[in-house]
Amino acid sequence: MSEPELTYEQLVARLDETLRALEDGRLSLEEAIGAVARGREYLKQCERKLDEARRRIETLPVHDDAPEEEPPHPATVAELRAGERSVTKQDEIPF
Repeated sequence: MSEPELTYEQLVARLDETLRALEDGRLSLEEAIGAVARGREYLKQCERKLDEARRRIETLPVHDDAPEEEPPHPATVAELRAGERSVTKQDEIPF
């Protein structure tokens, strides 16, 4: 039975753990060599997943059609003003 395929996020987490183990300096030489090999494999798998995601994104349909704009309001400024009540001197603002 094979190991289930890891997600990109899981691979990045494992790569990070591997790098931290190497940086800590507590690994023996053989353990460090194995950690480097695992880290390289995690990195390759991450790159493959990113390439796959890029290809998937590039094949998404692109719609060049401009989105339909809302039609302008049917009333003109003059029509709106005609609907207002007439302004009297007492309603006017003094500036």
